[in-house]
Amino acid sequence: MNTIERALSKQKQNEKNKEASASEDSASKNEIFGSNQSSPKVPEATPNAPTATGNIEIDLFKMEEKGFVSTSAKRRLINEEYRAIKRKILDNAFGPLSKSLNNSNIIMVTSSRPGEGKTFTAVNLALSIALEQDKTVLLVDADVLRPNVMRTLELQNQQGLMEYLLGEKSDIAQVMCQTNVPNLRIIPAGKSHHLSTELLASEKMYDVVQEFANRYPDRIVIVDTPPLLGINETAILANLAGQAIVVAEEQATKISDIQEAVSHLNPEMAIGFVVNKGQKINRKGTGYGYYYAGAN
Repeated sequence: MNTIERALSKQKQNEKNKEASASEDSASKNEIFGSNQSSPKVPEATPNAPTATGNIEIDLFKMEEKGFVSTSAKRRLINEEYRAIKRKILDNAFGPLSKSLNNSNIIMVTSSRPGEGKTFTAVNLALSIALEQDKTVLLVDADVLRPNVMRTLELQNQQGLMEYLLGEKSDIAQVMCQTNVPNLRIIPAGKSHHLSTELLASEKMYDVVQEFANRYPDRIVIVDTPPLLGINETAILANLAGQAIVVAEEQATKISDIQEAVSHLNPEMAIGFVVNKGQKINRKGTGYGYYYAGAN
């Protein structure tokens, strides 16, 4: 954690040098949200054409067994971890800071490189926020190069975002899946397309994000995006979201990669970090732990 905090401190100092008149709220946008348990291994899926979008049934018992946030009454460590993480996100989305953010309720979840647990984080955040009594959550798989949300949920591939952007579906509601979690909706990535960068940069994508941001005042939109390094699509999506969560793998993600990844984000965003696969020694032995710290 110290190395991440030092990197963020250096980044913040550079921003202060460029803009000496920045407000205290703006200076407090970058925070470390926490760490969570190791992402489970998800088996590779065989390629298949997307089916028509409709209601989907998430096997919540199996998800709980795999280490995801539980929607049952059980009190579990991972639920507590994501409860703390989502509080900061909800505060940014609907609290005083929201007035200084563009689309404060649109949260992109990304990482510097593949395999650091961004989809695991996005799914858990969506499940955790869906447990709120006065909030709804929409989980959008915008990693159109390597869609992973439906595979992580062990669900069949569905028509989704790409079909809408290509004009094959006239209404975004046609690719929005209802789920058996009352406050959770999902938009799959849909089929791959060679013009994915252009489609994500299109006016149609901009318009649908604005609809996401403004149509429902109680809605949080979690967007699972590709990694930041080497992928053009992610930089485009960074201009549409008000918050970004950068997932880093403890003792694996390089600080230089984190610094470079953050440089691709919109500096006006609220940027947070989730340290994934964090291990911690406690009095009872070795286990997974949670910690929270502000970046100085």
